[in-house]
Amino acid sequence: MSQKWFVIVNPVSGNGAAKKKWPLIFTELQAQAFSFEFAITEHKNHALDLIEEAVKKGFKKFICVGGDGTLHTIVNGILTIKPPIYSEIKIGIVPIGTGNDWIKTYHISKNYKKAIQTIKGENSLKQDIGKITLAKNNEVIYFNNLAGIGFDGYVVNKVHKFKNLGFLAYLAGAIVSLASYKKANLEIRFNNIVIKEPTLMLLIGICKYSGGGMQLTKNAHPTDGLFDISHIHKVHLFNILGNLKGLFNGNITDHKLVNNYKTSSLDIKVLDTQKAYIQADGELIGSGDFKVSMIENAISFIVPIKKS
Repeated sequence: MSQKWFVIVNPVSGNGAAKKKWPLIFTELQAQAFSFEFAITEHKNHALDLIEEAVKKGFKKFICVGGDGTLHTIVNGILTIKPPIYSEIKIGIVPIGTGNDWIKTYHISKNYKKAIQTIKGENSLKQDIGKITLAKNNEVIYFNNLAGIGFDGYVVNKVHKFKNLGFLAYLAGAIVSLASYKKANLEIRFNNIVIKEPTLMLLIGICKYSGGGMQLTKNAHPTDGLFDISHIHKVHLFNILGNLKGLFNGNITDHKLVNNYKTSSLDIKVLDTQKAYIQADGELIGSGDFKVSMIENAISFIVPIKKS
């Protein structure tokens, strides 16, 4: 059974594109001689249950047909299994989503036939995973791409209104949200550093891209055991509009308003009553105080072979 793949399909990914493309993807998996079973998710966290059931049946190789949110849910399903077996798991992805940010770090093709060819090759890389513990209820959430608190969480809360804009949804959400957002007063502790001030946002990156292709952290590396941190005290609308190119090519991280750090753990407290939203991999996960720690080399993802 361990050689057989379990495919999880999120039919609402990419504004319903996954549902339309699934028959083609199914046929291509057969054409490339995959031995597989599949399940189609029926609600937001259905993948968590599907992963648990599949692992009980002996599956160790998974294919995600969906976007960043679907992959996030699958990763959380795997990391929460008791006893832990995540080191034995492999995940491949056929990307169909709004942002498709995680795949950009590894140059995974959005062409479903090429993505399936990559999975067929089974070239895997053990990637770090972030662990968030929410102080309110000790709930644990894992993330494989980028998390944050403040403005980016506020934007994620708004983005669903702009999903029809595709990757531009995040940029549109940011511009619309900037006028109404009020900074939270945060205390951020890491590496014997204490930042205590009103904060626009704190970004905690593992991989390079977020928000539909933006590069908002400076030196993200998915296997170095460290988070790449961007702390932004303030920014004005004209700063965003004047640095649109910098948002996508990474030069924004050199702006005087952005401070960059590296660390393996953080402790964040909200010092006022302002509601500070937390997002992980583009999913809104809560608000308030939380801790972040790193699980090094946690899960094997199937990625293209690097060209020399």
